[in-house]
Amino acid sequence: MNEEQIIQNWLLKAEKDVETAKDLYKAKHYDWCLFIWHLAVEKVLKAKIVSLRKELPYTHKLIYLAEIAELVIGETLRDQLREITSYNIEARYDDYKLSFYYKATKKYTNRWMKICEKIYLSIRQSI
Repeated sequence: MNEEQIIQNWLLKAEKDVETAKDLYKAKHYDWCLFIWHLAVEKVLKAKIVSLRKELPYTHKLIYLAEIAELVIGETLRDQLREITSYNIEARYDDYKLSFYYKATKKYTNRWMKICEKIYLSIRQSI
């Protein structure tokens, strides 16, 4: 794959994650909705990194990826990325998953979906 194909591949997978996250929200699976939003933001960041001709690190830490992607990271965005990174629950212990399940109420998820989408679109538009 050439560089442009790699970028398009990351973007396509990110777009599919956004669709999946929205479907999960409609199905009231709020914890999984937020997990998938994390993946969408991560993938669009990785597309941005490739577009800058930088090597991709193997990490799910959004702040680190945003720094490599040369985003301007103020305190608000740093806090938001830290919170969104906490949604990466795949390898977490069951007690963490359960506490996250209770944290991910409809109101909380609705708020953070909007934040995720704003970040996602901002990065997407910069590629």
